[in-house]
Amino acid sequence: MSAPIRVAQWATGAVGKTILRGVIDRPGLELVGLYVYGDKKVGRDAGDIARRDTTGVIATRDLDDLIATRPQVVMHAPRLQVPYEKHDQDLLTLLRAGINVITTAGQHFPRAHGSEREQMFLDACHEGNSTLFGIGVSPGIIGERLALGLTGASMELDSITIDEVLDARKMPDPDFAFTVMGMGSDPAELDGSGPLPTLYASLYLETIAFMCERMGVTYDEVKPDHVVRPATRDLEVAAGHIAEGTVASTEWRWHAMVDGKPFLTLAIIWTMEPDRPEYAGRDEWTIHFRGKPEMIVTLNMVEPNEPGSRTTAGQYVTAGPALRAIEAVVDAPAGIFEPPVFAPFRMDS
Repeated sequence: MSAPIRVAQWATGAVGKTILRGVIDRPGLELVGLYVYGDKKVGRDAGDIARRDTTGVIATRDLDDLIATRPQVVMHAPRLQVPYEKHDQDLLTLLRAGINVITTAGQHFPRAHGSEREQMFLDACHEGNSTLFGIGVSPGIIGERLALGLTGASMELDSITIDEVLDARKMPDPDFAFTVMGMGSDPAELDGSGPLPTLYASLYLETIAFMCERMGVTYDEVKPDHVVRPATRDLEVAAGHIAEGTVASTEWRWHAMVDGKPFLTLAIIWTMEPDRPEYAGRDEWTIHFRGKPEMIVTLNMVEPNEPGSRTTAGQYVTAGPALRAIEAVVDAPAGIFEPPVFAPFRMDS
């Protein structure tokens, strides 16, 4: 039998902790290191943090200590932050040290931001003979795998719309809900030029650019089309209080325009009021292909029935793709890993 893959976990928030449990529980993986942000977690055993048996792996906030554990891959799962480039230096340090990185904090398709950003990561990968892979469910699975794969059933394809509508009421982290998602803020602060629209434009441009490149589509521009909806009443949600009139729903939407018409529309809708008429009864993901044939595909998550567990379907669906990618990323040549797509629709063929 081959030796287990040496894995280090980076961050133990909701998704990071789910990945950590997956690493501990899988016999083909060996947890060798754990990086944490919170002072209260430093010095604790990884098993204690993950609600598992003692592992002998002690949490650290020292990057050099983590590198010294000689992991083959780091499961990088920090919170997405403003600006989008916030985690660049950590990623580059790990890659230059010869450590493969699977991250859930963006970096799905750096080429979307131009050759300079892509080359920055490529140089680090080639210096360390390492591989970078950004993965999650959206971005990562919904557009890049599910929608793109289904385009292969099209004889003709006029446009694609991807709608994500997620109930955010159970989001437990106040910092993420209020700072990163923008809930509870002044609606006027979330205009198209602010830090949050800029953050999400950077993140989701990577889905748009990846899909269009694989389909041989050259778009003229990516046009933002955002909507912010204030709370219709005072709300008490898992993250805290949202006052009436402050932001309770965000619709981040972009259109990849071709010859003056939207070819690919991506809408990311998060709401603390899922009973609003705009959202009530909508599926969590809807993918609409207009062409020959016209197709509509929907996807919904089912919350797990696990007494005593606080892990949500959203955590599983984000952690799962990262864990499934470990072997492929470790075996991949140095560079930025781009998952293959079999026979998608091609505009030029």
